[in-house]
Amino acid sequence: MSFDVLSFDLVIFDCDGVLVDSEALACVVHADVLTQHGYAITAEQVHDRFLGRSAREARFEVETELGRTLPDAYTAQLKATIDRVFGESLQPVPHIAETLARLPQRICVASSGTPTRIHSSLTTTGLLDRFAPHLFSASQVSNGKPAPDLFLFAAAEMGVPPALCLVIEDSVPGVTAARAAGMAVLGFHGGAHCRPDTAQALKAAGATVTFGDMRQLPGLIGRIARHPAAASVT
Repeated sequence: MSFDVLSFDLVIFDCDGVLVDSEALACVVHADVLTQHGYAITAEQVHDRFLGRSAREARFEVETELGRTLPDAYTAQLKATIDRVFGESLQPVPHIAETLARLPQRICVASSGTPTRIHSSLTTTGLLDRFAPHLFSASQVSNGKPAPDLFLFAAAEMGVPPALCLVIEDSVPGVTAARAAGMAVLGFHGGAHCRPDTAQALKAAGATVTFGDMRQLPGLIGRIARHPAAASVT
């Protein structure tokens, strides 16, 4: 698919791992809490299986394998532990605030997190005012990433055709969802959770360009809008 347009009207940001450097923290918490509730799993395995997906879908998959539902205490413990860990340690992705200030396009968030989690994470990192009220969650659609529903919902709510939207993602499910929505997507691999092969995985999933430093983003947007085939950056 070619995105040979003069400009993008909307930049859609994932939240975790793109705006806030939360994924490494969240993987550890999810692994610890799941293990305590009878589903032994490591943080690396959580990363491999659930990165970029909604907690709702991850829980369904775990419960299917266990053959039982997780107790209400699981959800409460998971939320309380993430609240504590994020409150103590969550940081914005380096250089994201200065980068957002340089973008002339409209912006919004489309995240697999819950509305409460999105709001809390952006508040903690001082980014909420940059995006509110344009915060969209997988809980608002039938199917989360890698389905295109969330990105199509965000574009419709913002009144922008999918072809004029650019998505910034850090996960394979997110890149897959953006492409399925008919949108261009840049793969970001500058978060603490990213591995040496993350850029390659994002590119293979369909990212137009991959990049590891948010300060590159404004220039990349202009380059891929005018010369999609020539904007290869890793």
